[in-house]
Amino acid sequence: MSKTFTREEVARHNKPNDCWIIVDSVVYDVTSFAGMHPGGERLITDLAGKDVTEEFYAFHRHEVMQKFGPKLKIGVVANEQPKVVVTQPGTYTAVPYGESSAWNGLKSAYYNESHHRFRKAVREFMDREVMPLAVELGDSDAAPTADLYKKMGQFGIWASRIGPGPHLKGLGINLPGGVKPEEFDYFHELIAHEEIARLGSPSFSDGLGAGLVIGLPPVLVFAKPALKNKVVPECLLGTKRICLAISEPAAGSDVANIQCTAVKSADGKHYIVNGVKKWITNGTFCDYFTTAVRTGGPGMGGISMLHIERSEGLRTKPIKTSYSGSAGTSYIIYENVKVPVENLLGAENQGFKVIMFNFNHERWLIICGVVRFTRLAVEECFKWAHQRKVFNKPLIEQPVIRNKLAQMVAQTEAVQNWLENITYQMTKMSYKEQSENLAGVIALCKLQATRTAEFVADQAAQIFGGRAITKTGMGRIIEGFQRTVKYGAILGGSEEIMADLGVRQAMKKMPKAKL
Repeated sequence: MSKTFTREEVARHNKPNDCWIIVDSVVYDVTSFAGMHPGGERLITDLAGKDVTEEFYAFHRHEVMQKFGPKLKIGVVANEQPKVVVTQPGTYTAVPYGESSAWNGLKSAYYNESHHRFRKAVREFMDREVMPLAVELGDSDAAPTADLYKKMGQFGIWASRIGPGPHLKGLGINLPGGVKPEEFDYFHELIAHEEIARLGSPSFSDGLGAGLVIGLPPVLVFAKPALKNKVVPECLLGTKRICLAISEPAAGSDVANIQCTAVKSADGKHYIVNGVKKWITNGTFCDYFTTAVRTGGPGMGGISMLHIERSEGLRTKPIKTSYSGSAGTSYIIYENVKVPVENLLGAENQGFKVIMFNFNHERWLIICGVVRFTRLAVEECFKWAHQRKVFNKPLIEQPVIRNKLAQMVAQTEAVQNWLENITYQMTKMSYKEQSENLAGVIALCKLQATRTAEFVADQAAQIFGGRAITKTGMGRIIEGFQRTVKYGAILGGSEEIMADLGVRQAMKKMPKAKL
């Protein structure tokens, strides 16, 4: 039981060598801590003996209290209860628009009881096992640890991020929330992607399987049975990591122009791979590389896909980008890498079909992450606008701030509803039908999602001011969001490519008769 003090008792400890403070009805002895305070000892000692709840939360996130509070706490104020609402692991935020409508008390035509069980289980796992590391390592160059990766695999996170299908059975794991493989659908997968994005650390989030969700499906669908039976369980259980290696220095959106070559050995048993890849997410720490190579003539008709294991002749170098090295963004060098011919994915010189097969899914999952991070930014702005005081009034009392929030919410909610409508269509279509009917729609939704994210990032930066360009403290999430918002607008196809693709797909269904 905590020791209790009256406010009068706390007030007597008001000297630099005897310094107590009150934060939300909890009493802390900060005498020894004052000298370590990053703002200087004077900021602490000037407040000795006082209730500094308002001052503390004006400059610090609650995670600071979670880190240092247990070491400094000596008791509580008698007959008082804490007033600051702290979201417990696995629960939903009460901040308006901090959750999409189905998780904010409103009805939904899309989500059933299994989705609620699934999200609750995933969120609690992420809050307890992953969130502390995301905060700690998010701005470092450290990748998610192998132990964490395995733990997430055993919990079913990696299997959940690949979507519904036979791969969910026979792995020896249970899906989160006790969801059965036969009831798992794209809304469960949507939730998994959202909870990864909710970590609020773009680089660390991408370090958590961004390569797997685009690198493993080609193996899952096009690999020969022996290779598939070996690689898929390893990756989904987290004992091996995989990425997709397509982009090159001279070929980004122009996939048909790739130059990395694969030539068969004299005995016909191996492909000898030479070339480079660039901007490959997770590449620095991956074991497997789903690689686009040129096995034939120029253009898309000469491309093949190979499953390549990290081996002699394959080297990776980190690439410094706008976010940290936690994502493992890499430059890959292939120098006479020997790859068994059995590792060919699909047919030789038909690799472009393999690449295109997963593009819709890749773009859809990018939308899932972008929209959820956008919503997190909106939540941060709501909290900051109520917490921050300007001219002795909360920021939320300024009409211009309320107008910014209104625009941010309206655009975020609109794209969320479009995303959920597309996801519903996916649950009713085969993969072939999705390719025929949703390619253009997904492209345009991705365009709208990234445009919305850029708008929200800009408005959020204005609301947070100087803190929006500070990597630590109150603006940490907004700083990371506005610094990395362009990733979604470029990866998986640039906004310009998405716009053109969306309209070209619509043109195919334009009535031929004169209107």
